[in-house]
Amino acid sequence: IKLHKTQAPKKAKKRAEGANSNVFSMFEQAQIQEFKEAFTIMDQNRDGFIDKEDLRDTFAALGRLNVKNEELEEMIKEAPGPINFTVFLSMFGEKLKECAGADPEETILNAFKVFDPEGKGVLNSDYIREMLMTQAARFSKEEVKSFF
Repeated sequence: IKLHKTQAPKKAKKRAEGANSNVFSMFEQAQIQEFKEAFTIMDQNRDGFIDKEDLRDTFAALGRLNVKNEELEEMIKEAPGPINFTVFLSMFGEKLKECAGADPEETILNAFKVFDPEGKGVLNSDYIREMLMTQAARFSKEEVKSFF
C-alpha cells in the first residue's frame, strides 16, 4: 500500500503563515529601527512602555511645558492597552493607513495654514523664524538666516 500526502497540511500551513503576518511586515527594517529610536526617546523612564508621564516629559523636551492632563489622557486612550513598542508601531501603522488616502496637495495647503491662520495667502517670515527656533528640532539663528 502506497500512502499519498494529503493537501490538508499544506493548506493549514498557508493559513498559519498568513496568521503570522503582523505589524512588523507593514514597514521596512530601516523604518522599524527609526520607530524604535523614537520609542526609546519617548520612553523617558525606560520601563518599556509609554505612559502619560513619558508623554509629558517628551513634550517638555520639545519645549511644550504646559500640556493639559486631559490632552495626555486622550492620547493614551487612543491605544488599545499599555503602549509597548508593538502597540506603538501598530498605532503608527493605523495613522499611516488613514493618511494614505489624503491628497498630498491638501496636506501641504493645510501645513501652510498653520503659518497663515488668517488665510491672507502670505506667510509672515518673522513668525516662521520664531517657530523654527522655538519648536521641535529648534534651528539656530545661523541656520535660520541661511534659509532666508
